[in-house]
Amino acid sequence: MNRLPGLVAGLALAFPAAAMPPPLPEVANASMASLQADVAAGRASSEAITSAYIVRGKDIEPRVNAVIALNPAALSDARTADLKRRTGERGPLLGAAILVKDNIETADAGLATTAGSLALADNVTGRDAPVIARLRAAGAVVLGKTNLSEWANIRSDNSISGWSAVGGQTRNPYALDRSPCGSSSGTGAAVAAGRAAAGIGTETDGSITCPAAVTGLVGLKPTVGLVSRSGIVPISATQDTAGPMTRTVEDAALLLTAMAGSDPADPGTAQADRRREDYAARLKPDALKGARIGVMRYAAGFHPETDAVFEAALATLKARGAVLVDVPEFPKRGEIGKNELIVLLVELKAGLNAYLATTDPTRVKTRTLADVIAFNRANAGKEMALFGQELFEQAEATKGLHDPAYLKARADAARLAGPEGIDALLAKYDVTALVGPTLGPAWPIDPVLKDRYVGGGAGGAAAVAGYPHLTVPMGQVLGLPVGLSFVGPAWSDGLLLGYGYAFERAAGARKAPTFPASVN
Repeated sequence: MNRLPGLVAGLALAFPAAAMPPPLPEVANASMASLQADVAAGRASSEAITSAYIVRGKDIEPRVNAVIALNPAALSDARTADLKRRTGERGPLLGAAILVKDNIETADAGLATTAGSLALADNVTGRDAPVIARLRAAGAVVLGKTNLSEWANIRSDNSISGWSAVGGQTRNPYALDRSPCGSSSGTGAAVAAGRAAAGIGTETDGSITCPAAVTGLVGLKPTVGLVSRSGIVPISATQDTAGPMTRTVEDAALLLTAMAGSDPADPGTAQADRRREDYAARLKPDALKGARIGVMRYAAGFHPETDAVFEAALATLKARGAVLVDVPEFPKRGEIGKNELIVLLVELKAGLNAYLATTDPTRVKTRTLADVIAFNRANAGKEMALFGQELFEQAEATKGLHDPAYLKARADAARLAGPEGIDALLAKYDVTALVGPTLGPAWPIDPVLKDRYVGGGAGGAAAVAGYPHLTVPMGQVLGLPVGLSFVGPAWSDGLLLGYGYAFERAAGARKAPTFPASVN
């Protein structure tokens, strides 16, 4: 699936030996905004930057194995962006190369949208998901598609993050024997490794924020309904959203500004046009001054080394003027997860069946979830050698969107996580946002014991409530990144980005990966 060698060869063939281009720009650790500034000042071109990312992929692979396929039109699209700039067009994303998780449709010729499954290996839709169309309209260039935990990690609760039958195992660039977390694992690992300055992931519960945290990135799960979900292989209409994964808060804000907006095909986005804003305008170094912020003590205490980094992050917040208030408990936290699983399984069956019905039947033979289950059984040697599909089977057994048990679980989960959870804590402690460790450091990739998450983490309630959750690098544990989470009420995306930016500027916690084989 990876078309890297041909594109690299194409770079050489494009220039005769006597007219080789100047050296490619250094892109490994540059932010998207800084590269765009270089292009605007004439120090680089979008084509040269895109070329540099393609060449970098050859340099670091197959160690990380984060990109499933490169877009054959990426260089041509970058040249077009350069031409537009020369004729006077401007924009923060004009010519910016981004990577896209491979459960999001792109119209690029030959690029399938697989969700990591061989059942969708030929799912070339020829259409952009609306979120991708918005990014292209802002000038972004789709560099390629990234690996993911297959089916966005909903096939089994005993899975291995970062593995798919299509893409194989993605590895964490901070320690190649460690997990990149799921399910936007390829996007996180690729951006951390310098294969692009920015990427687009998706999250139902933790799938942007977890990989971002363990690969030293900024990751934002927006308010559900701010970004269209059309054209994205679904899990849950209640919780799914796409979001940015970047090396800086500024880049995340720039991407979200382009991504946000209403979509007639996604009724959940009805408020998006009214709620969206220029998120980069929210980024002020003094945004934390006087801000009352709740400290999620209930999300800490699971790993002493992570707790030490967290305490240092709290000291930074306080030094920047934040007023910190301890929040010891989250009410009825255990009940939320029980209800969430019921919601996800019912909505998975309904949503996936609806999505598969929109695909080309000559390319995609699996037309329902039941068909996918049968496909996996028939291809068990490739699809189920490492783990099974018990969650798929449980989802297939559900009774539909009108089932009273589902409707009650959805209402209870939303109420406990939102109005009686996050909203109640914000009001009780008179704070505008909550902070906590996103989760612990990455665990070893282990086909025997599977995923072993370290810590309870801070974002589960936000995922269930549909509220925004931002993670920002807060430091490292033995060379492995850990993130600081900012959680707020619905539509507080800009507020959280402002807080995250002020913390990022003060802490300077991100360090580039060095691709060691292990932390040992």
